[in-house]
Amino acid sequence: MAAAVEDAIAHRGLLLVEAGTGTGKTWAYLVPALLSGRRVVVSTGTKNLQDQIVQRDLPALAAHAGLRGQVVAMKGLSNYLCLRRFEVFRKSATATEAPFRTQLPVLEAWKETSPRGDRAELEALAEDAAIWPWVVSGADTRIGPRCTHHEACFVTKLRREAAAADVVVVNHHLFFADLALRGPHHGGILPDYDVVIFDEAHQLEDVATGFFGASVSTGKLERLARDSEQVLAGEGVPLAGHLRTATHNFFAALPPVRAASGNREPLPPEAFTGALERRFFALDDALEALGAHGRLRRAESESLGQLARRAGQARDELARVAEGADGRSVAWQSSRGRGVAVGVSPVDVSETLREALYHRTDTVVMTSATLTTGGDFGFLRRRLGIDFEVDELTLASPFDYATQAGLYLPEGLPEPRDPGFRVAAAEEIDALVGITGGGAFVLCTATKQMHALADRLRPRLVDRGLPVLVQGERPKTRLLERFQEAGDAVLFATASFWEGVDVPGDALRLVVIDKLPFDVPSDPLVRARCEAMERAGGKPFMELLVPAAALALKQGFGRLIRSQRDRGLVAILDPRIRTRRYGKVFLDSLPDASRCYSRDEARAFWALARGAGPA
Repeated sequence: MAAAVEDAIAHRGLLLVEAGTGTGKTWAYLVPALLSGRRVVVSTGTKNLQDQIVQRDLPALAAHAGLRGQVVAMKGLSNYLCLRRFEVFRKSATATEAPFRTQLPVLEAWKETSPRGDRAELEALAEDAAIWPWVVSGADTRIGPRCTHHEACFVTKLRREAAAADVVVVNHHLFFADLALRGPHHGGILPDYDVVIFDEAHQLEDVATGFFGASVSTGKLERLARDSEQVLAGEGVPLAGHLRTATHNFFAALPPVRAASGNREPLPPEAFTGALERRFFALDDALEALGAHGRLRRAESESLGQLARRAGQARDELARVAEGADGRSVAWQSSRGRGVAVGVSPVDVSETLREALYHRTDTVVMTSATLTTGGDFGFLRRRLGIDFEVDELTLASPFDYATQAGLYLPEGLPEPRDPGFRVAAAEEIDALVGITGGGAFVLCTATKQMHALADRLRPRLVDRGLPVLVQGERPKTRLLERFQEAGDAVLFATASFWEGVDVPGDALRLVVIDKLPFDVPSDPLVRARCEAMERAGGKPFMELLVPAAALALKQGFGRLIRSQRDRGLVAILDPRIRTRRYGKVFLDSLPDASRCYSRDEARAFWALARGAGPA
């Protein structure tokens, strides 16, 4: 893999590499990157992988291989303290309210000694501390050189370090925020670069879709109103109040959201008629009034100019949503908790990626443990617009999956739509947890199913002395820490635990997947992509939905075996993987684990894998 990456950099090409878990893919791209003499951006799927590269991999390469270079990690702007926003907040009446009056002194003392202003440094304040949204940076809050804090700004210093670095480590969200706003070579957040290496590249279509679309939420407009209130305090100008009222009225006039929390529903063009149209114009007027006030007085204050820009950006995004579907985009709405959002997303990002990324960047490397379906890169290439000649490399994992992992495909379970599936699934989970003594992830495709299974099984598991953890009951990092510490816990979770979660060792020895992870067919973006494929003469189920689900299933399976010492079972409770013709695509995409079709076979594999001999 290192040789292939070196060759791609030398010849300024595009390289696709599927490298199974345990191949050492991080070192395989870092070594040629450090030796290349060119500026390289490494874009990762998570902040955790960023930290691993900077804190573990690069120091190891320096110590053992003598490879050194100037490396800078850049996180999303909301990870860094904004000195201007901090000063505005410190002087506001809000700062005297609970809990801010106790959190502010902690933040102020840290600010004076922090080298980077990265909120992760400050352990004394929780990630969800109430003060953070008031004082962190963001793409919509930065002013630039006109800011009186520009020279002392943590983000300014970080960008200067990055401009002098050999390797800049970012995450996909920051990379595409830069690409969508300014392009890679036009003074965006990132410095100019010659090479970009995407780790966890299977995420790229989803991330790019988010950043090349537009969205406006109640939370975003509330933050704008809140900041306006602070900047305009004492002036007697009710602009923030008008914005809040207009925001409430607009979102209240939207059609009721029937989808589950976090899922999208279509927002048809005819929705913007009658009451919603009038309230849309009222919200637009409120934003324009705030923007006009800021523009007229921007010479007095950088903050006023910045408010004007944010108001203008919100107007533009709302206009894009109101224009709705144009054949290339789809409009939607969603709710999460008490917040509501409307947005518009591109149906196809392939052409955009060709123009904004491939044609403007000398070298692009994409790697992940899950890029192929059935051993072929075709699905990924179509979705990402790679319709030209590229180099491809597939590297199997060094793990002995036949010995280390059992794939349990129980016979006789009803299909997921059957009313009896949930009860049958719970019985299988209960029996499997009994075989392994806990140490289980139960990965569900829907939040409702997760809670139903957890509620049904919790009393039995607790009676056995097994800790039960459920996603949402505490922050993700705390859940993982508790899971690792317990050694015999059972964690019920959904999508965010299907990938990017690394629990090597005996703490995780059973992964149960309730259903094949097909995209929600009613999602407006999924539906629009299927319709576009049908119009082009394609077969969306087999050419889009099945391969996308197969990639997701590979990620879920990949939670189990993370080292040569790991042993365990993966159970897929959805019988369609065996009974439907498309099930072969899923099975061909998974590692070559030992197949088990009954609990007795699963129990026998487990006993053998643990060194106890056949049951």
